[in-house]
Amino acid sequence: MPTVRVWKYNIGLPRTRAARTAMGGGLIAGGFLGFLPILGFWMVPAGLLVLAVDSAGIRRWNRKTTVTVLRRWNNWRRRSSGSTGAET
Repeated sequence: MPTVRVWKYNIGLPRTRAARTAMGGGLIAGGFLGFLPILGFWMVPAGLLVLAVDSAGIRRWNRKTTVTVLRRWNNWRRRSSGSTGAET
């Protein structure tokens, strides 16, 4: 059974590729309606995670984006906590 790991949680996905594609597409489509009360913009990355199970191109893009975001986050944290401006 295919799963997606998000932090420490494993989330089960449907067994068939068609069902996973429909689920991922539905999540992305719902994400574009994120201004509505129940739906949210969080659905777009969730849909991309589901589609990445079957698509090497999306999986590659997801990995590159994750590495870039984490690298920028770590650089920002290192700069912001490194100096307070009152060094002696």
